[in-house]
Amino acid sequence: MLTRPVRLIATDLDGTLLRSDQTVSPRTRAALDAARAAGIQIVPVTARQPRGVRRIAEMAGFSGWALCGNGAHGIHLGTGETLFAAHVEKDTQTRLANLLSGRVPGVRFASVRDGGELFVAQHGYAALATFEDHKRDPAEMGNHELEAVLDSPSLKLIVRHASLTPRQLLAEVQALGLPGFAVTHSGAPFLEVLAEGVSKAWGLARLCRYLGIEAAEVLAFGDAPNDAELLAWAGRGVAVANAEPEALAAASEITLSNDAHGVARVIENLLNLN
Repeated sequence: MLTRPVRLIATDLDGTLLRSDQTVSPRTRAALDAARAAGIQIVPVTARQPRGVRRIAEMAGFSGWALCGNGAHGIHLGTGETLFAAHVEKDTQTRLANLLSGRVPGVRFASVRDGGELFVAQHGYAALATFEDHKRDPAEMGNHELEAVLDSPSLKLIVRHASLTPRQLLAEVQALGLPGFAVTHSGAPFLEVLAEGVSKAWGLARLCRYLGIEAAEVLAFGDAPNDAELLAWAGRGVAVANAEPEALAAASEITLSNDAHGVARVIENLLNLN
């Protein structure tokens, strides 16, 4: 639990701050505004790329720093300034993709590049995707040979299969025993491969050092396996009631679900708004 005043609130978006219909409730927006009025910085920490955060920025009042791509990319939504961007190296992702393709027939890959704006998908990937998966039209994803997908470093390398779940794919990746990258999943139907050591906690630690804020001054919210490190790192890590086992285990407490305004409830209690 926190022993110092909160200076920054770090929150996941999908499944945590956002309701199931992808909206920010009026109650949640009011709580975020009250926190900002109290001098607390609000930072979205998400698997989304900046374009996906901007889709809901007005609803949530986001205009400052955001951590995208599971912490790989720190960007200021107002100025466009990039604080950092960590990439999976070309040789690393090529070795992973080639070995996994041999081990798991039908696996497909996509590379996220250029600050999250460019999405280079392998032939057959778009047929597995919907708009909500990546907040972009599958028709924009391309239809590339694997070599083209892997020919530049990736902010995030997406790994997907038509029938295997992310947890099943994760076991296959781990069985390869390869070094040089981190891998997680966010509740979406694919794995997310990041630069070695990168996680939401890694990105938030970098941002907090820049801002002069300590972990003990951070309140964090999450729901998915990719939130576990974040919830464990923060001075106060709160999982929503609908969270997956990894997030629940890492959190110091549990609030109501995303559809029951769980994030708002914690902020209201923090600020004595009830």
